[in-house]
Amino acid sequence: MAPAAASGGSSLPSGFAVFTTFPDLLFVLEFVFGGLVWILVASALVPMPLIQGWVMFVSVFCFVATTVLLSLYIIGAHGGEASWVTLVFSYVATLLYVVHAVFSLIRWKSS
Repeated sequence: MAPAAASGGSSLPSGFAVFTTFPDLLFVLEFVFGGLVWILVASALVPMPLIQGWVMFVSVFCFVATTVLLSLYIIGAHGGEASWVTLVFSYVATLLYVVHAVFSLIRWKSS
């Protein structure tokens, strides 16, 4: 478990030092409130289930993304550098845009 590096202000904590630094400490609150959102959304009676499904999708996606990011911080996958986070999520966002465009094109061609 490596403590947060003291050499520069841009280094990221790893190991359990994630739970002792701000804003990384907010991961704990994200888990707590994310779980509350799941409980409240799942138990709510709404006139349009599509809206409830969308809120649940966003909540689950954000919870999974938070879990993955926290896990990567804890195992130290970033190597103490801050630039990898932007690079990893940039590729994911680009991939999602491409997949969305391809499936939208397929749906448009089949209609």
